[in-house]
Amino acid sequence: MATINFGGVEEQVVTREEFPLEKAREVLANEVIAVIGYGVQGPGQSLNMRDNGFNVIVGQRKGKTYDKAVADGWVPGETLFEIEEALEKGTIICFLLSDAAQIELWPTVKAALKPGKSLYFSHGFGVTYKEKTGIVPPADVDVFLVAPKGSGTSLRRLFVEGKGLNSSFAIYQDASGNARTKAIAMGIGVGSGYLFETDFYKEVTSDLTGERGTLMGAIQGIFAAQYEVLRANGHSPSEAFNETVEELTQSLMPLVAENGMDWMYANCSTTAQRGALDWWKPFRDATKPVFEQLYNSVKSQEQAEISITRNSQPDYREKLEVELSELRESEMWQAGAAVRSLRPERT
Repeated sequence: MATINFGGVEEQVVTREEFPLEKAREVLANEVIAVIGYGVQGPGQSLNMRDNGFNVIVGQRKGKTYDKAVADGWVPGETLFEIEEALEKGTIICFLLSDAAQIELWPTVKAALKPGKSLYFSHGFGVTYKEKTGIVPPADVDVFLVAPKGSGTSLRRLFVEGKGLNSSFAIYQDASGNARTKAIAMGIGVGSGYLFETDFYKEVTSDLTGERGTLMGAIQGIFAAQYEVLRANGHSPSEAFNETVEELTQSLMPLVAENGMDWMYANCSTTAQRGALDWWKPFRDATKPVFEQLYNSVKSQEQAEISITRNSQPDYREKLEVELSELRESEMWQAGAAVRSLRPERT
């Protein structure tokens, strides 16, 4: 492993240089990697591993998602199977269904976990909250995770562009004595930029916090707050959206991604710099109590309970669509659709 200084703290990470793709192929040469579920993470991970030369099959119920797998080149009866058959054929079972669906399918998966097989996750939820989910792996199988730091769609897009998302990895159970090496090989196989080690508990607590925080929940809340203030003070929807969302996503965040926040500040006007430097700490101080409340809600397992209860309801999809439509049909995101249609590359 390579030792890297992260802001004054040294951590060990795994890079492609020290664990190249060829080594990952050697480690997994005799494995049949069965990806169970072709929803969010399934397509990106399975396609990346297939393109990287691994022996991959997909297990998916017939329907629209199955048809999507066929369209992506998975061949029924050869590389695409019903879930039960894929579970039987696979030696590494990639359990990539949603958390709620994992709970429902767990008895079927557990029955297929013969001694010597491996169980792979991309989220620590099911095992960490085993008292709520019932997901308790047999003692004679390896259990590990690789969690790409982004959506399956982004994982695939970046792979096709010759890039990669960073991923965490963790070992929950090492029955074979080789779980760690297999986990790292899987991480390289799915296209990770680099891998950092964690454990199942830390992965799920940081992930749930991030999703509800800056990655999704908080950013929408901040967007909405600023947009509403601008609109209440007479600014047009176009102006409010451009100053709230478009400039951030299209101009400024790519600069942050390229070389850090200070570099983005340095490449803006002196007026913008002064304002940002004066206001970032008040925003930190105002929002930190909310983040502390959020993290405590994750630690107490309240967020897990909410996810399991709501996402397991039979009308979950219908209720989800109502909530998503509230976002989609809001003035801000309707304005956003108009702004996106006017981007130069779309004219």
